[in-house]
Amino acid sequence: MLKDLFTKKSQKSHHEKGYAVINVPKEQPSGQPQEAPKAQPEMQKPQAVLDENHTACPSCSAVIAKQALSDNLGVCPECSHHTRLGARRRIEITADKGSFKEYDTGIKTVNALDFASYDDKLREAKEKSGLDEAVVTGECSVNGQKCVICAMDSLFMMGSMGSVVGEKISRAVEKAIEKRLPVVIFSTSGGARMQEGMLSLMQMAKTSAALGKLDDAGLLYISVLTDPTTGGVTASFAMLGDIIVAEPKALIGFAGPRVIEQTIRQKLPEGFQRAEFLQDKGFVDTIVPRGDMKDFIGKLLAIHSTGGGLDDK
Repeated sequence: MLKDLFTKKSQKSHHEKGYAVINVPKEQPSGQPQEAPKAQPEMQKPQAVLDENHTACPSCSAVIAKQALSDNLGVCPECSHHTRLGARRRIEITADKGSFKEYDTGIKTVNALDFASYDDKLREAKEKSGLDEAVVTGECSVNGQKCVICAMDSLFMMGSMGSVVGEKISRAVEKAIEKRLPVVIFSTSGGARMQEGMLSLMQMAKTSAALGKLDDAGLLYISVLTDPTTGGVTASFAMLGDIIVAEPKALIGFAGPRVIEQTIRQKLPEGFQRAEFLQDKGFVDTIVPRGDMKDFIGKLLAIHSTGGGLDDK
């Protein structure tokens, strides 16, 4: 068939064009049968045998006891890969024991646009994460330094920002202004929640405006970027910190790398959109391993202390 003679180059650099090429089969001497192509042996990756007490590192595939991984704050002991943490676990390893007081537990998400299957997705997300929404907010102390803390959870619809997420973060910032406390936000998100349409996009402006008031009040905002922080969250409150901290190798960006490559028709540099790349380009101030994060935040809060207090109400 003529169509079988024409193929496109499967691999090309950004400066090459995909011209069609002709594949001409080599002629065999008359009477000599053509050799059948040799079958290539399949390379199979060894499969680790896991049980309910063990898990495999998503980076190096090392088999790790779940308890050992938890004791190491979710960091792989073999390759130092930082696994994703839930919001409550994040607060647990950051706040001083017994100091956390949660805000706005009564706010519930509704399907305002009557988006198909949204109610089902919300129900599944609640069961999976154990949360009512993708962010937990409140106040606590970190190494004795008082602050307002917000932690997002990727288990709840990939930490997407809907109306309730934006509202809870904005209220937490307003509470910080009222109490003269600094704010620490741990971001992890796939961006704005598509099931809420324009309502979700409005949260970008709302959270940014609240943080603008925090800045006018002369209060500190520490933004901690964890894997992944993308989309509308990156384009709003995540990148507005007075000090922007990231965990090692966290994915940070707006659009995904594949979309960018298809748009600009160029190959992106190695490590693009990782925390280390963004630090080199000046978008991230510093990268702090998870095991050092609490002490690091505590020191920043101590340096910028304004003498705010916890409320017993």
